[in-house]
Amino acid sequence: MRQQNSGLIINVTSIAGYMGLPYRGIYSASKGALELITEAFRMEIKDFNIQMTNLAPGDFATNIAAGRYHAPVIKDSPYEKKYSFVLNAIDDDVNKGNNPEMVAKKVLDIINTSKPKIHYKVGAFMQKFSVVLKRILPDKVYEKLLLNHYKL
Repeated sequence: MRQQNSGLIINVTSIAGYMGLPYRGIYSASKGALELITEAFRMEIKDFNIQMTNLAPGDFATNIAAGRYHAPVIKDSPYEKKYSFVLNAIDDDVNKGNNPEMVAKKVLDIINTSKPKIHYKVGAFMQKFSVVLKRILPDKVYEKLLLNHYKL
């Protein structure tokens, strides 16, 4: 890309990277880190006419759950019920997710944009809106919304 003095890098992160989600803290942290790396690298590569952006999808109906690694539910653990419930809720959200073609179309839109934004989000309205709510609500109010959503 430096040799041709142009290029576009699209990092795929997750809406989960904008918030710490229960029982998915490491996932949220890694996706959030990729969001910040994108911001930093954009400034480092701009002199080479290389653009970088990130795309944060919400839940989409894919087979991601089939390959997902997670800690096992441990019988009689103090986390057994809640952790098991959240794992099932995560799978349910994916199964009820939108068609993943929405992500592909957004990638195409980004490719065809001459000056891509730094951050893009794609997904259900409430998933995208949750990022806005996180910015405008007091932290504990937002946390309460997440706790209610996951019935914790």
